[in-house]
Amino acid sequence: MTALPGRLLRGVRAGAHRSPLAGPAFDAPASISLSSTAFADGGGMPTSSAGKGVGDNVSPPLRWSAPPPGTRQLVLIIDDVDVPLPRPLLHTVAVIEPTLDALDTGGLQPDAAGIRCLRADLGHRGYAGPRPIPGHGPHHYRFHLLAIDQEVPDSIATAKALLAAIGGHVLARGVLTGTYER
Repeated sequence: MTALPGRLLRGVRAGAHRSPLAGPAFDAPASISLSSTAFADGGGMPTSSAGKGVGDNVSPPLRWSAPPPGTRQLVLIIDDVDVPLPRPLLHTVAVIEPTLDALDTGGLQPDAAGIRCLRADLGHRGYAGPRPIPGHGPHHYRFHLLAIDQEVPDSIATAKALLAAIGGHVLARGVLTGTYER
C-alpha cells in the first residue's frame, strides 16, 4: 500500500478531545494502574499486536491494580485518537468480570472466560490491533480500563449502547497508551 494518502492526511487527526470518553460522564474519582509487559506507557507496540494484514493481531498482555469497592464490572476500550475521522475509532470494546486482574497475551477474545466482547466501530467482536494508514505518522492507541458500579446488561451488544449505559457510573479509570506507525 502506498504511503501517499497517509502523507496527504498527516495533519488530519480525530484528537482525544473528540473521544466519547472525554466527557464528564466518564470522569472518575479514583484511578486504576494499567500496564503491559509488551510496551511501556507511551511506547511502541510490538508488531505481534498490530492488526490483521499488518501483524499477528494478538492482544498484548495487560495487568491492572485492584478496582475500588463497589465495582460490579470492568470495561476495556481501545481507541485510536489519531485516525483521520471526526472522532477516535474504537478498536476493541470488552466487559470484564472484576475478579480478573490481568489478561494474558492473546487473552482478549470473544470466547474467553470472564470476558464479553462487544461490537466495536468496525463491526467486529474481539481484539482489533493497530492498522494505521501507511505514511500517516504515529498513532496513539489508548487502552481505557473503567471500573463501573453496575453490571452491563447482556442485551447491550455495541460500543454505542455500552457508552450510553455506563456514563455516570465510572468509579475508577486507568489509561495505558501504546503507539504504532506504518
